[in-house]
Amino acid sequence: MFNISSIEGGLNVVDGFFCDGVNVGMRTNPANSESTDIDGDVGFIHSDTVCDISAVFTNNTFQAAPIKHYQRYPDNFQTNFLLINAKNANAMTGQAGIDDIDTIMTALDKKIDTINPIMSSTGVIGYRLPIDKIVTAFDKFDFTAKNSHTLAQTIMTTDKFKKERAYKVELDNGNSFHIAAICKGAGMINPAMATMLCFIITDANIPKADMDELLLQGSEKSFNRISVDGDTSTNDTAMLLTNKKSSAYNKEAFSKALEKIMFELAMEILKDGEGASKLVAFEVKGAKSEDEARRASIALSNSLLVKTALFGEDPNWGRIASTIGASGIECDESTLSIHYDDLLIYSNEFRELDSQREEQAFSIMKQDSFIVSCDLGLGSGAYTSYGCDLSYEYVKINAEYRT
Repeated sequence: MFNISSIEGGLNVVDGFFCDGVNVGMRTNPANSESTDIDGDVGFIHSDTVCDISAVFTNNTFQAAPIKHYQRYPDNFQTNFLLINAKNANAMTGQAGIDDIDTIMTALDKKIDTINPIMSSTGVIGYRLPIDKIVTAFDKFDFTAKNSHTLAQTIMTTDKFKKERAYKVELDNGNSFHIAAICKGAGMINPAMATMLCFIITDANIPKADMDELLLQGSEKSFNRISVDGDTSTNDTAMLLTNKKSSAYNKEAFSKALEKIMFELAMEILKDGEGASKLVAFEVKGAKSEDEARRASIALSNSLLVKTALFGEDPNWGRIASTIGASGIECDESTLSIHYDDLLIYSNEFRELDSQREEQAFSIMKQDSFIVSCDLGLGSGAYTSYGCDLSYEYVKINAEYRT
């Protein structure tokens, strides 16, 4: 048995890791956040011992330069330094974008010894990194700092709040390990791996093969199931690093802790979805197969018409049914049933909402979160994805993104 307990401190709780964030002039206005004093734009995660690393990246064909730079390293390489910047994605910059990272890392190595340093970026696509500004961060960094909150804020773009978690995992033999993470994401979120930037660190003595397996597994159960707007970024990244400073490890315990931390951060992304006010689970069951349930569920979480109905608090089940029918799976209106939470909205015997049920549906849709459950009545396939509403504010934020 094991116990997973939440603790304060974010990345700071993991022994041997250090982090910080500073401003070098790329972010000239505070981040779009609830705090007006957030202005960091370059940060780092550093381990005082070499780390095993596992990563999953966007499936966008136009992967950004930091991802291509990472992929130049051999399989199972180790690292001790991750540099992160906001405001500039370093995407669609060609070979020059990769070369710019090498130039930056050469300057970094004059300040601190690095082993296979890696970089991650977020921001506007199509511009090369301002190298002269970024390298000034190396004189500002406190490489012995544990400033998880600052780093979590530094990597924000249109995020309204920072996202970080930390857990202590206690095993039945008395040993324990820590796992902590920060992430950013509010727009360009689509269930297509990994839909944001997420950095997870641990001191668990986890084998590299388990890291690869469990990170992918955790991603499939969390970040690959969320959609803010159906768009997949060029920079999407989730990374897991371990310095193995704890002798403790249990695969089942680590898997549960990793899935928990990733799922909670995924839900934070949805809550912070650009202009969003509702978090909705789209449960599809009774499908011919799990794959068909997944296709229908993801279609619902991505549908603009469904999202706008959620924003308008309109219990229009026709948009739900239409989206399922358009998803290309096997379905039948005579076996379909739709519930909002526990309220039956549609079935073969009940196709029209009376005034009482419509009022009940309105009440459910006014909640911050609820479940849209669709039973196809054809088999045992089931899948749940998660989405949010689409508001006027989303259009405003993205119409003005470069300004």
